[in-house]
Amino acid sequence: MKRRPFLKLTGGLAGGAALGMASTSVWGAGDGIVDRVNGIPYRMLGRTGEKVSIVGYPSLALIHEEQEKCNQSVHAAVEQGVNYLDTAPAYGNGDAEIKLGKALVGVDRSKYLLACKTKMRDKDGAREELERSLERLKTDHFDVYQMHHLRTTDEVKEAFGPNGAMETFIKAKEEGKVRFLGFSAHTTKSALLCLENYNFDTVMFPINFIENYTFGFGDEVMEKAGEIGAAVLAIKPMCGGYWPEGVEKTRNWWYRPIEDQDKVTMAMRYTLSQPGVVAGFPPAFVELFEKAVVAVKDYQPVSDDELTTLKQIASSSLSVFEERQKQFSMVNPELDGIFQCPYATA
Repeated sequence: MKRRPFLKLTGGLAGGAALGMASTSVWGAGDGIVDRVNGIPYRMLGRTGEKVSIVGYPSLALIHEEQEKCNQSVHAAVEQGVNYLDTAPAYGNGDAEIKLGKALVGVDRSKYLLACKTKMRDKDGAREELERSLERLKTDHFDVYQMHHLRTTDEVKEAFGPNGAMETFIKAKEEGKVRFLGFSAHTTKSALLCLENYNFDTVMFPINFIENYTFGFGDEVMEKAGEIGAAVLAIKPMCGGYWPEGVEKTRNWWYRPIEDQDKVTMAMRYTLSQPGVVAGFPPAFVELFEKAVVAVKDYQPVSDDELTTLKQIASSSLSVFEERQKQFSMVNPELDGIFQCPYATA
């Protein structure tokens, strides 16, 4: 697809390629590991200067639990060394945020990075969600704030303005209410448009062995993120594809999670061995998060034998994202020219 350029926003791409050179190839012998806390490896969060655990805490898991279990799970995660906590108002219609906020009462704020997201694409809607999320999480700032679940070029166009969510993002950073900016996306097109037009600090994207083996999903996004030094935060690393017909669902979930510990370890290793991937986020269940922690404590780059096994599993699995990718690629295949942003520079 031929892409027409957006106007570059303040904080754009200058110097990004040089910063991202180390991220453009698969992790080498050093694996990008810069520290360990209680056995959990840490990597640098892109160019932010922050070190993060290579497994993140998925607060969506809290919607399945009572508050006491939520408190126990969050406290145990932080005590074990998991220092990146992810949440969003869309998770359980606010339930995850509220439960996480209560669970974090009394926990040393310096021990974790708190990340939140918004599905609002307009300036006022994003501001409203930001302020409400800060209140629910009982904090005065988010370490990472992201646009949530981008799919189409229309969504990106709206978010970038005028009067788009990005205006709120940049203003909130000036106010000290957010430190770093990012987004999560479910299509290659929307992710690349974002990365081409703003120097984001993080990008959340599905990096999964089934999707990658099936149709190379994630390759272009990882490459582009590497060019500007953005940290890749991998979602769906333990996704086993759609539930096959005739297979009894072990969980009431929209995709089939990988649950066997050996397969969890292989799947996490695959994702964490990909170029520029800093951390992976397991499915939204406390016990599956705990299996991911076990997997990363024994982290090493995925082996050739493991790759052979994963490729065999992928060959008989049903891709979650291939049809969605095709569907959204047909929506507005080209933006109609350059749109103006009140906070943009040429």
